[in-house]
Amino acid sequence: MTHDPIPSPTTSPAPSPATALAHRVSFTTPAGHLLVRGALDLEDTDRGLVPHRLPRWVRERHADAQLAMAQSQTSGVRLLLRTRATTLALQTVPTKRVYPGLPARPDGVYDLLVDDVPTAEATVRGGDTVTLDMAAGTARHDLGAAGTATFTGLPAHDKTVEIWLPHDETTTLVALRSDAPVGPAERADRPVWLHHGSSLSHGSFAASPTGTWPAVAARAAGVELVNLGLGGSALLDPFLARTLRDTPADLISLEIGINVVNADLMRLRAFVPAVHGFLDTIRDGHPDTPLLVVSPLLCPLHEDTPGPTAPDLDALRAGELRFVATGDPAEVAAGRLTLSVVRRELASLVAARADDPHLHLLDGLELYDEADHARHPLVDGLHPGPETHREVGERFAGVVRSLASGLLR
Repeated sequence: MTHDPIPSPTTSPAPSPATALAHRVSFTTPAGHLLVRGALDLEDTDRGLVPHRLPRWVRERHADAQLAMAQSQTSGVRLLLRTRATTLALQTVPTKRVYPGLPARPDGVYDLLVDDVPTAEATVRGGDTVTLDMAAGTARHDLGAAGTATFTGLPAHDKTVEIWLPHDETTTLVALRSDAPVGPAERADRPVWLHHGSSLSHGSFAASPTGTWPAVAARAAGVELVNLGLGGSALLDPFLARTLRDTPADLISLEIGINVVNADLMRLRAFVPAVHGFLDTIRDGHPDTPLLVVSPLLCPLHEDTPGPTAPDLDALRAGELRFVATGDPAEVAAGRLTLSVVRRELASLVAARADDPHLHLLDGLELYDEADHARHPLVDGLHPGPETHREVGERFAGVVRSLASGLLR
């Protein structure tokens, strides 16, 4: 990422009574709720406050395990506060993912910004674990203890502080301790950008929460991000369209295609009306809001080969996570979807809705194409690495500015 040097990560246990800081915000109180941004629901539990990126009614009706995990991971969720504190200690219970046979995943990163300037990062060890056996298709959840991300040496003046929570971990907020009072901050002058997409938008393989491409774009464009990038779950679900419809926003973007293909979810006959219906529902709540459809970024695995996508079992046995496309290209003529087909159909579909002057299309190849892939290949055959996230975010920032100003044509 291109920002000021960041001190080495710090990790500490929860403060003991002898060393606890003077000021404490419990996240199970209304005061704690006022600090959280980027979540659509906050669930009070006996362990703390759990931010969710989908509303309660969706979670109760649609109990898909992948969706439940993705929406609970706090991509784009952050604490926004005003304080003179020089030390902040955020106590959380993170949920780590463990994949048997694969190297341990790094701890999730907490990014701290002071007056929009990246200033420090930290991690929290321990917490709960979810063990996902991709070969067996099983999952096990084990409970663990809370830990604390500590930030010291912050400037003593009154300032706006953001703490971006890990984009790839479920995070239960327990308490925030400080050496000066903290209160909520407001940014009413910033447009709200509501984005929905796949694991690419969620931030798979980004280095930190401010390093996901939507976060890079939002910060560069000066907008407030609500990121509904949901790993494996951008599937044109009607409940997602309703959620987007009901969420306040000044501009909306939709990254569509890769999950529909790699889930082998539908055929061409169903795909086109599903996208129309998705857009129609959003328009019921946002009739004039700038709305951008983003077609798939390059993914050689599925450019001309349908899904479903599956883990490469030979790679798993060798301790590496990679994916393979298992569909038959000969069946494209019968309506099976590839990324090339999806790009063509999305372009035709947006053109057919020319009566909507606020609807726009961005070809995903403008964000990541063959030349980009030659320089920065997809890490596991599906997902971009940290450098690609940064480049895509920088490219998309200009699009966000144009959407926000009404200049995109």
